[in-house]
Amino acid sequence: MGKTANPRRVAENEALAVARRIRVGAQKLNLVAQSIRGLDVNGALATLTFSKRRVSNDVKKVLQSAIANAENNHQLDVDRLYVAEASVGRSMVLRRFRARARGRGASIQKPFSRLRIVVRERAEAE
Repeated sequence: MGKTANPRRVAENEALAVARRIRVGAQKLNLVAQSIRGLDVNGALATLTFSKRRVSNDVKKVLQSAIANAENNHQLDVDRLYVAEASVGRSMVLRRFRARARGRGASIQKPFSRLRIVVRERAEAE
């Protein structure tokens, strides 16, 4: 008697990749995630490759991981994949302080974010 298998968190024609501690604020990360939602994976990779934002490299790595998961773990056709979801959430916050005048201290918050990318296989066009 072993443990029962976990149910899949996504559908049969989907694959998922998650990055939990990306060192950027959620608002900035969401601007990059917005630019790839709904695109096919080749267009999304091209968009991220030529994006000027620093975090686009991390988003590209997560997208490549989702594509590899789809191909190797779920046997999906890479040519028919598109970005179905790219959701951003807040993660932990590093709290630091900066010395200020007259012996005071001001807090500095360094936020981390999490990114969840789901790629889905398009149905065959007939």
